[in-house]
Formats: sequence, structure tokens, C-alpha cells
Amino acid sequence: MTVVQGLSDLAAPVFSAITSNRLAELVGRAGFTGDQVTAVRAVAEVLPFRTNSYVVDELIDWSAVPDDPIYRLVFPQEDMLPPADVARIADLLNKGAAPREVTAAANEVRRRLNPHPAGQLELNIPSHAGAQMPGVQHKYRETVLFFPKQGQTCHSYCTYCFRWAQFIGDADLKMASGDIEQLKRYLADHPEVSNVLFTGGDPMIMRAGVLRRYVEPLLELDQLDSIRIGTKALSYWPYKFTTDPDADDMLRLFEEVSRSGKDLSVMAHFSHPRELETPAVEQAVRRLRSAGASIRTQAPLMRYINDDPAVWSTMWSKQVSMGMVPYYMFIERDTGPQEYFKVPLADAYEIFRRAYRDVSGLCRTVRGPSMSTTSGKVCVDGVVEVAGEKVFALHYIQCRDADAVGRPFFAKFDPAASWFSELVPAFEGDFPVGIA
Repeated sequence: MTVVQGLSDLAAPVFSAITSNRLAELVGRAGFTGDQVTAVRAVAEVLPFRTNSYVVDELIDWSAVPDDPIYRLVFPQEDMLPPADVARIADLLNKGAAPREVTAAANEVRRRLNPHPAGQLELNIPSHAGAQMPGVQHKYRETVLFFPKQGQTCHSYCTYCFRWAQFIGDADLKMASGDIEQLKRYLADHPEVSNVLFTGGDPMIMRAGVLRRYVEPLLELDQLDSIRIGTKALSYWPYKFTTDPDADDMLRLFEEVSRSGKDLSVMAHFSHPRELETPAVEQAVRRLRSAGASIRTQAPLMRYINDDPAVWSTMWSKQVSMGMVPYYMFIERDTGPQEYFKVPLADAYEIFRRAYRDVSGLCRTVRGPSMSTTSGKVCVDGVVEVAGEKVFALHYIQCRDADAVGRPFFAKFDPAASWFSELVPAFEGDFPVGIA
């Protein structure tokens, strides 16, 4: 692999974020021309960019840029946004327009990109004692999501991220809380909740002592049987669990969760097999498992990144061999640059089916392809013929209306459909839950 030199000291890795002020330098090393560099910078004004030396040095094959999958996963691409929008912002950059003028143009584009899909702000934020809880989401009966305020960034941003609006500096779009006592009171009034998912951003951007202040109080709650942490740190900065100054403290915290009788599940995002290949990630996985954590893996299916059955079967098999549990293949959500990454549902199902066919039973814990819609997680079970009509067979893996979970239903087959809102019922009547 060709490596971009001079961005890290691999003998003693220390995290340092690479942001848009170095974007031109990096894409310039990939051989981009002046206009191409400006176009990429224009996209980065709309979609947030951040990475680090591990991703740049260890995961990207610079000889294959721009087609390298990890490069596309992390670096903005000129064609991720409508050409007219890119041209307008690029023109402002070329003219040296004031930052506020560039930001205003970027904000216009952002508002058209569905910054908070699936009713996250309108439907998922609960209230307690007459006050809204802006850093909490309660969509499904058993699970509450908590957004710790110090964990609302990441070691590196994914270009597909459905929570990109967390990172653009707009307080009206950001979900975050520092009030763990309020969460405890809410949970006490909702005994049906059995697990809390810390999410972001990425909770693993926090130091161990900060995370402890959120996690430790929850260990007192008998109603909780698991604590989950959504993270891409294993992919983007595995040193968090190996050589970072607080790595041992983090693992001791995880051990305490396990000793308390609760499951500690790391919900790890791996988008491509290359993220599993470095010695650093292998060591990090071993240490997490030794601390009592279970690791479940998930990622969306994305054009240009992993829209190939062999990529998924290789990834799932490697994960199982490392002691991880394949959990979800998602459909890319209807936000941000969805048009760039989207895969039609019929193709997505075939990719899932062929990958599922080619792995052992131990890998077949995985579910998908699944759409995280406003009403719930809708799984595409196949394309079948019912009453002489070709249809999608679907079911809810999880749903706001718990009674709809697991019940099969059918949608008219549409080879171009890539999201639930584009489907219509195959037979007389509506879908079991009507919110797409």
C-alpha cells in the first residue's frame, strides 16, 4: 500500500484530528487538479470532514484513489452533491468570498438534505416532569438512546453518516445532554426499558473518566440488563483500547459493567474488510473481549464502498474469526448524500442473500437489509410471487408499534425503489404501520 508520509508517528500513535484545513493538501497528493480540489472543498463546506493519521496512513490505498473504498468512505467527493450547488460554492471559494457568505450557501444546501431523518427531533425525544430531554431518544419500548455532550464528534467522519447534522455547528440540530440524573429518573418511570445505548457522534471520543460519570450511575438500576456503546473507534482509532493514555482505565470500566451483571455491548461499525486487517484493530478486539465486552458489528450497504456480496461475506467471516458477532446490514438512510450511495432494494437484497449464502452458520446472526424508517426497522426478506404478483416480502425487526414486529407484509415490486417511502402496499389495505 502506498502511504501518505509524515502524518503520524506509528511507533507512538497519538491522536490528532485532520480537518478541512489540510483537505487541499491531501487530495492534492492524490493528483487532483486545482478545479477538482476546489470542488472537493466545496462539498466539505456542506458535509463535515474530519479524519486522522491512522485512517490516512493505514487504511487508504493512495495508489487507488479516488476509487479506494476507504477514501470514498472518509473524503468528500465532487459528485456527492448536485453539480449546481457544488459550482456555486466553488465559485464563492475561488472569489475569496467572506466565510459567512460561504456558510450561508452551504446552509441552503444542507436544509435540502433532510438533516434529521426518521423523525428524530419531532418524534423520538421524550419529556419528563414537563421538560423535554434533548439528548435522549426513546423510539422503541425497550431501548433508550443517550447522547453524552462530550461525545458528539468522532475520530473520523463517514461521508455517509446519517448524523452529519451533529457536526456542523448548528445548535438547533444537535442532540446532546450532560444530565445523567435526569436520565435515571426517566428510566425509573419507564421500567419497560431494559437497555441504554450511548451514541453520538462517538462516545469513544471521550476520556474514560468522563464516560464513567455517565455509565457508573446506571449500574445501580436493576431494570437494565445491558449497556450498549455505538462506536467506530475500532475502525478509525483502535488505539483507544490499546495504547491511548486512558486505554486501561476504559477497559477497567468495561470490566466493572460486566461484573455488575449487565452485558456491555460494543456496537462496532465496520464498513469494509480493510478496517479489520491491521494489527492495531486485532489487538483492540482482543482487549475488549478480555474485558468482558461483547462486540456486535453493523454497517450500511453503500454504492462504491461495499456493494459486493464478497465484501460482506469476507467481512462477516473475519469478524466471527476475531470473536465478533455480525448484527446488521443497513440500507443507507434518506439523508445527506443518499443519492450518491444508494442501492436499490432489490439489488440490496440480492447482495445480502448471496453474502449470507457464502458464510457459515456462525455468521448468520446478521439481519438485513434493514431500513431504519420513521416507524421502525423494516427488513427486506425477499422478492417473491404472491397471488400472481411479484412483490417485496417485508417485516418489522423493531417498531414503534410493538405489535407490528415480526408480522410479514408485502409491497409492490419496484426495481428502482431504494427506500420504504417509495413502496406501496401490494394488496388492498395499508402497511401495518403507516409512517415511512
